[in-house]
Amino acid sequence: MLLGVNIDHIAVLREARKINDPDPLQAVYIAQLAGADQITIHLREDRRHIHDEDVRRIIENAPLPVNLECSVNPDIVEIVAELRPHRATFVPEKREEVTTEGGLNMDDPNFSNLDKALHYLKAREIEISLFVDPTKEAVRAAKTLGAEWIELHTGHYANIYAMLYANLSKTHHSIPELEIERTKLKKMLDKAVTDLEDATEYAQEFGLHVAAGHGLNYQNVHVVRAIHGIRELNIGQSIVARSVFTGLDQAIREMKALIA
Repeated sequence: MLLGVNIDHIAVLREARKINDPDPLQAVYIAQLAGADQITIHLREDRRHIHDEDVRRIIENAPLPVNLECSVNPDIVEIVAELRPHRATFVPEKREEVTTEGGLNMDDPNFSNLDKALHYLKAREIEISLFVDPTKEAVRAAKTLGAEWIELHTGHYANIYAMLYANLSKTHHSIPELEIERTKLKKMLDKAVTDLEDATEYAQEFGLHVAAGHGLNYQNVHVVRAIHGIRELNIGQSIVARSVFTGLDQAIREMKALIA
């Protein structure tokens, strides 16, 4: 299985002090040596971590394919068109969110220009992926729009897993709506996995390539890795978090071993 390493959180650390260290570009070379298959970055509209110059330098210098996550904002789309990463992944984006909270809702009027943006970038030979919730409706819409890839949002699965098997419920980051009986959480987890499996199978019937990501870590990745048909996982925060203690090279190698 392919591993895309999201290095946004390298830039998060840099922006915490508003200096030029650490440089996300350095992480690209370490990721290559550690066996990563792709670099993933997200150019957010508010530039909270990755900046335009980061994107340019990484695309121009990366020895690995670059997957650039982006909104349908016309200014962002123009940047993507100019820099031409290997792949563009359209994601929903809210200024107030801490991280991406769900997949694209293709019925939302805010995404009315998705079709135009998608074909504009495809015309520039940029591979297109849509970040979607694991539903048949979302998969069908992605195929209709002409995407080549979908990336299934695994955040719901990851949240349930953390509340069930980790200590999240005992911390100030506990998720109130998931503070329920463990038996109910287990049923919810089984349903979340089934949804991922069904969406993957459905996407394959349409000829779509399937990736998955969001909230995946060293404890929960084995379940998603076992889903037949998922070709790629995009993982960032957990790898960068572990690298604080082990170094980035080792953190990536450990994740690669888990998904091999």
